[in-house]
Amino acid sequence: MKYIKTSVLLLLLSLITGLSFGQTSPKSLRLFIIGNSFSQNASAYLSNFAKEKGTELIVGRAELAGHSLEQHWGYVEAAEANPEDPKGKPYKGNKSLRMLLSAGTWDVVTLQQASYLSADKESYNPYAQKLYDYIKKIQPNARIIIHQTWAYRSDALKFGRVAPNQLAKNQTEMWEKSRAAYHALAKQLNAKIMPVGDAFYAVASDKVFGFKKDPAFDYENPVYPNLPNQENSINMGYYWKDKKIVFDPNHANEAGRYLGGLIWYAILFNESPSKIEYVPKNVPADFAVYLKTVAEKTIKNLNTSK
Repeated sequence: MKYIKTSVLLLLLSLITGLSFGQTSPKSLRLFIIGNSFSQNASAYLSNFAKEKGTELIVGRAELAGHSLEQHWGYVEAAEANPEDPKGKPYKGNKSLRMLLSAGTWDVVTLQQASYLSADKESYNPYAQKLYDYIKKIQPNARIIIHQTWAYRSDALKFGRVAPNQLAKNQTEMWEKSRAAYHALAKQLNAKIMPVGDAFYAVASDKVFGFKKDPAFDYENPVYPNLPNQENSINMGYYWKDKKIVFDPNHANEAGRYLGGLIWYAILFNESPSKIEYVPKNVPADFAVYLKTVAEKTIKNLNTSK
């Protein structure tokens, strides 16, 4: 019930204040994603949203687990030096980035940094700029949008790097410094940003809805199939696999993927996320309403801060 009460208030607030979404949105979109598992998480429900709205969405992907901007650019260099070099064709189907980008005309191409490096501003360049220039040579009319990834859950054992040999002390520092780095990159490239990281932190830091570590669970001696209380988590957290407990405070769970997708859809299609009706089956309906209000407020904050 707490979701419903707060969500109704937030929805009323959003209706009163209004948001700056355009009058028209594209009826079809060809989207190409350069990233890793975090971009896969955030875009997981895009096709569901597009189908609901009767929009044609075609998605191309150059995604490799844990990969950074530097690693993606390294593959480009290998392929450009020798198109037959297997090192330059690491993507699905043994394809190079040039081969994938050249498959038709792409309306939007997204870029992101690996989450572990996202709070280290110096890790972005020169690789982001080189990738941007490379994309523009192949797809000169494509809009390039920056995907701002999120900080790890508050109970993570370690957080992303903020400088060589220095890690963020906590979730807040990782979010603050990754946000600053992403916005600096967006300004450098004159590119729009998808503020998924801001939306995640808004949920995580909410006094009512923010995740709180379960103090009653025995983390040192877990007993199958018991799990800690992880209410309101938007990260995977603890789960059992083959009767072994796994802890993943980094990747998004179903609710986190839903929240990330709402931000992506709002930016890509210039539509209010509050209009999305689809809800994944593992996300409680009332919590989904709350996540839509967070997405809407995050987009509003992005628009008003320009």
